[in-house]
Amino acid sequence: MSRPLILVTNDDGITAGGIAALVDVAKEFGDVLVVAPDSPQSAQGHAITISVPVFVRESDALGDDIEAYECSGTPVDCVKLAKSVLLKGRTPDLCLSGINHGSNAAINILYSGTLSAAMEASLEGIPSIGFSFLNYQADADFTPCLPYVRHLVEFVLKNGMAEGSLFNVNIPDLPADEIRGLKVCRQAEARWVEEYSRAEDPRGRPYYWLTGRFVNEDERTDTDAYALEHGYVSLVPSLHDLTNHRALASLQPREDDLQPAGLSSEAADDRRPDREQRLEQF
Repeated sequence: MSRPLILVTNDDGITAGGIAALVDVAKEFGDVLVVAPDSPQSAQGHAITISVPVFVRESDALGDDIEAYECSGTPVDCVKLAKSVLLKGRTPDLCLSGINHGSNAAINILYSGTLSAAMEASLEGIPSIGFSFLNYQADADFTPCLPYVRHLVEFVLKNGMAEGSLFNVNIPDLPADEIRGLKVCRQAEARWVEEYSRAEDPRGRPYYWLTGRFVNEDERTDTDAYALEHGYVSLVPSLHDLTNHRALASLQPREDDLQPAGLSSEAADDRRPDREQRLEQF
């Protein structure tokens, strides 16, 4: 029987310690293809490269036994290139992204290259997991993460994943014997309070450096932020549908109130455009 095919990527770059740890686990379960940025791409979100060419070359950064490529683009570019070019028609059974250096809990999922790469794969119907470790050190020891990575990879390969979903997994920076287990959570409603620090370069030109602090005022006990603060690994099943379904239910009955003056929702339905509208990517 053929082994599962596992696509591995990240946003910290192909030489980061986190992706090496992830590959070591992935190759226990299947054949591995790595496509990762050639330099750090943190906080790129779902950015893609459209104004300059993207370059890809083979890499031996993860050992001679791993098929690996480094890409000049973003994490999402890596997944797109893997799917369109490097997989040569094969479809992965699973996409793993990470292990990220630092948290991707709560609102961080919107900024994260790690999660955006996993989300891009999920858009293609590939079960996907993004892993993050709440340790920002370049030489972080990922050993406490490995039992959870290993078990979740095995679980998803065996059981699959709901269509269109992906797992956002965050692991607290604690010794393995102090992690209390895993909690399936909702995403906390937290935010960044941001400021820009102003300074001047040697030529007197002002520049700005983004600073800020993470504020969590969500007091619910079933969130990822709560789980991490209390020593648990958090798993948030996530979607790429950003519709606010509560607002949708309250606004749809009020469509007439949202129309320009003198136009009802029924009249709006009757105003068909002469030309069909094309929804293009760029």
